[in-house]
Amino acid sequence: MHNLRRGARAGGWRLAPGLIGCMVLAACASLLGPREIAISRDQLQAGVERHFPLNNRALDLFDITLSRPRLSLQAGSDRVALSMQALVAPPFLKQSWRGTLALSGRLVVDAARGAVFMSEPRIEQFTIEGMDEARQRQVGKIANVLMQKVVGDVPVYRFRLQDLRYGGVQFVPSGIRATEQALLVRVEPAR
Repeated sequence: MHNLRRGARAGGWRLAPGLIGCMVLAACASLLGPREIAISRDQLQAGVERHFPLNNRALDLFDITLSRPRLSLQAGSDRVALSMQALVAPPFLKQSWRGTLALSGRLVVDAARGAVFMSEPRIEQFTIEGMDEARQRQVGKIANVLMQKVVGDVPVYRFRLQDLRYGGVQFVPSGIRATEQALLVRVEPAR
């Protein structure tokens, strides 16, 4: 019986370093607290460009290619604007038209996908040069479909593992705001 107690005590001491290590990590996480990650406009631009060109056939009437995205941050409104060149071509004709699609959206963090996306999108401008008015109206209706595809499929920024890990502590995004030159993402230690 006496040997059994001594063995239990000795085993308990073997667990102590692990428990102390866990307590130290928990204390460090609470000391680190929330912090802000700055993602420059250039980093955002490079991330968006990787997803272009986007090709889409709309209602079997038009092949639409979106390319050359230009991203700008709208400080104060926490919105991002995205303008793209559009090439519109009916699949059954050899004619094509060029134009621009500009949209904006509110910035949101999608923690499940580990990325920042646009929500509440709105078309700021959609123009096609040299297209007659009737076709322009048809293509205008398609612009909303394109906007949803761009907003739903193209992240403004995708977090890397090292973005959300600091000092051995895992962080989760909790807020976001835009300045003219960067996107500021507030992160907090994961609980």
